[in-house]
Amino acid sequence: MTAPTPIRRALVSVSDKTHLEVLAQILIDAQVEVLSTGGTFKSLEALGVAVVKVSEYTGAPEILGGRVKTLHPKIHGGILALPSAAHEAELRLHGIAPIDLVVVNLYPFREVVARPGCSFEDAVENIDIGGPAMVRAAAKNWQRVAVVVDPSDYARVGEALREHGGALPEALRRSLMRKAYAHTAAYDAAIAGYLARFDDAGLSLGTDVLPDRIFVAGAAQGELRYGENPHQAARFYATALAAGEPAGLHRAVQHQGKALSYNNLLDADAALGLCRDLSRLGPAAAVIKHVSPCGAAVARADESLAEVYVRAREADAESAFGGIVALSGPVDRAVAERLAETFLEVVIAPSFTAEALQLLASKKNLRLLSLEDMLVGTGPEAQPALRLRSIAGGLLAQREDAVSVAAAQGKVATRRAPTASELRDLEMAQIVGKAVRSNAIVLCKDGATVGIGGGQTSRVEAARQATARAGARAQGAVLASDAFFPFRDGVDAAAAAGVTAIVQPGGSVRDEEVVAAADEHGVAMVFTGQRHFRH
Repeated sequence: MTAPTPIRRALVSVSDKTHLEVLAQILIDAQVEVLSTGGTFKSLEALGVAVVKVSEYTGAPEILGGRVKTLHPKIHGGILALPSAAHEAELRLHGIAPIDLVVVNLYPFREVVARPGCSFEDAVENIDIGGPAMVRAAAKNWQRVAVVVDPSDYARVGEALREHGGALPEALRRSLMRKAYAHTAAYDAAIAGYLARFDDAGLSLGTDVLPDRIFVAGAAQGELRYGENPHQAARFYATALAAGEPAGLHRAVQHQGKALSYNNLLDADAALGLCRDLSRLGPAAAVIKHVSPCGAAVARADESLAEVYVRAREADAESAFGGIVALSGPVDRAVAERLAETFLEVVIAPSFTAEALQLLASKKNLRLLSLEDMLVGTGPEAQPALRLRSIAGGLLAQREDAVSVAAAQGKVATRRAPTASELRDLEMAQIVGKAVRSNAIVLCKDGATVGIGGGQTSRVEAARQATARAGARAQGAVLASDAFFPFRDGVDAAAAAGVTAIVQPGGSVRDEEVVAAADEHGVAMVFTGQRHFRH
């Protein structure tokens, strides 16, 4: 192993200028000659760095509106040259100085295309060319050249320079090289993923057509304690969001409690999704256990969020023990007092007041997550996110399920039509039902679930489970089924428990028999033509 090359000359060109003042001081202290371009040049100069413009160094001006700045032999020769006699002779022949440190991050392509209304032209103009070329070149020549793409690495680079007499050790250069290639790979994946949304005529494929290729790139958010079970290794990787897609859990701020586990994250995601859907009906609360809803509620007239949460919890208080809660509004003292009454694993909400945080601080094992913009982009017009699932040999992809045909828009199949209050509860039951494992039956009454049956191999068994959980509360409740009733037995079981209205997709060969059963019991039934299986 050869001795590391001292850092004498650096090229700095960054779109993300986070911690640039830290880097500037490191370069000043290490007496590094600095080359730079455009806005980065101005920022470094303002920070007191003796910086030279790349165009002055190369003798070639920036051209084509800045599209060509660093694509020059004096730049790439300086980066790619090996510490060999032959290469050093060539550098001298052509008047090229070695570049020992490349600090580059790329045009903010992902951020630009995530903006609502971003045009195709704007997206293409934000595809970086010179930046990836320099990063890849420096990473290829990692044994001599250090490459930094992440501002969070500036401090450790500075510390290493001080400890190693102005040079960077091999282990650090190797680490930076790996990170650089991951950076450009993720960048290219974002570009390819964006372009895959369009056909050869440049027209958007929309949400009904999935692309021919899927590109997934994620950055690890730290180690998880373990996976679903203690013997399984696991990590959480944050991926880029599509334009208009609601914020993900990687954006959540954890205020207290142990680190989140694999199961915590799965449950929190389920709670977040259900709460978002229910919030279209009003202030909402969802309680999740093992990725399935055990209780949910939406506000009635003049009802506080604390009251909504209590009704969601009391839908199945036994199952709520150790559950995960999502709330559509800020957690204040009144809500916090109610949350403190039950052992919970995670609570996620847009925010927590200082008083609420103080009150819940005694719950040492309770994780509190705030996601300020958790409800942004969740309206009916939102584009369904692309959901991926791994199987042996590949990935399955589909658009996220959405209730696009609410009970009020469905076809009344029975002699009696649902009342206005029944329709509102039916819509809520539909939303909760699509979050329940198939076969799924959900009973709702007065804006809260009262019985949920899910994960059953028989629909009538799911109906029996839901009505048994509801008990006396099934009287006057409504029911949503995620798929059609293949026989009348499920309707008979629901009616016997006191259910007054049902929403289901319809489409069974025995629909007439099922509708006749509903008419016999005086139960209103609506067909939506839309199934909501969740496997």
